[in-house]
Amino acid sequence: MEKTAYLNAFNMVPYLGPRRIKSLLREIPDPAEAWKAPVSFLQKIDGWGSLAHKFAGERTRIDVKNEWDKLQNSGIWVLTEENLQYPDLLREIFSPPLLLYGEGELKNGEITIAIVGSRKATAYGQEIALKFARELAFLGVTVVSGMALGIDSWAHKGALESGGRTIAVLGSGADVCYPPQNQLLKHQIGASGAVISEFPVGTKPIPQHFPRRNRIISGLSMGTVVVEAMEKSGALITADFALEQGREVFAVPGNINSPYSRGCNRLIKQGAKLLDALDDILEEVGLAITAGGSGKNEDGDHKETGQMSFIEKEEEAILSLIPFQPTHADEIIRNSGLSPSKFSELILNLEMKGFVRQLPGKYFIRI
Repeated sequence: MEKTAYLNAFNMVPYLGPRRIKSLLREIPDPAEAWKAPVSFLQKIDGWGSLAHKFAGERTRIDVKNEWDKLQNSGIWVLTEENLQYPDLLREIFSPPLLLYGEGELKNGEITIAIVGSRKATAYGQEIALKFARELAFLGVTVVSGMALGIDSWAHKGALESGGRTIAVLGSGADVCYPPQNQLLKHQIGASGAVISEFPVGTKPIPQHFPRRNRIISGLSMGTVVVEAMEKSGALITADFALEQGREVFAVPGNINSPYSRGCNRLIKQGAKLLDALDDILEEVGLAITAGGSGKNEDGDHKETGQMSFIEKEEEAILSLIPFQPTHADEIIRNSGLSPSKFSELILNLEMKGFVRQLPGKYFIRI
């Protein structure tokens, strides 16, 4: 039987956790042998103590092979830290997950940004989450969130609408949809990105799982964006984890009279990066060049690619309608009053001169 089968069995004992299990594996590296360790030995392991007798009873109730077969038949994959697909960013955090379970495709090394916020999102929060997720996904950034109602769901939807990748981190087993009304969204995320969890298949969502889930959201990401948050919220827990992990934290400012903005406004007071444009994210985490984002000159203004003297007046008029964020061709045509054929001619010239770049779905961005 695979060693991972025994790691899965260890992971099914809820009060052990990755740190305690790893402390045992440092003494007995073979998970199969560690599973059978005598109570007298377990009691000497750091962090085990009185739990040794409790675990001895628990392991008699877990059929390692049967649980492994159930996992194999569930359609859910499992990764250990030894697997190349296990994200390097996640390896860096304190107490990384012993195992990752999931569906879809997890790509180690991809550029990732988390977007989180209140479950009771306002229309403003929904719009902002959707906007930033779309823009990031257009530039090839994978959007990470927790698939909760509110901001999380809108972040996933924004990435999906742009045809990009998104990762949902669950506080239940990867085969369990929570909340239930996100079943379709879960399927869509798994088809174009990944749905992952550190909890074994069949695990139900309970409150104490979500802080553990939040450390994975921030741990997977180069930076965490908080769109809306009350003064006490899971999004702020995620932001705290990000800071502990040495990752960037961004907060969207909001109405000072709104309880859903108090958490974000407090984060900004405490030193989080105020976020009001995509460049704030790209520049802070060093993605401006990698992602093809805009640059800025010494005065803080956006720099132009090429010399304006080489641009025709009609081209300049079109360029003035294209911001430094993805904009659909239909919107540019509508604002310009040009025919589609004339627009196509001018936008091609601007692309060839290096002023704009076309993105999937007939979107254009100024560079």
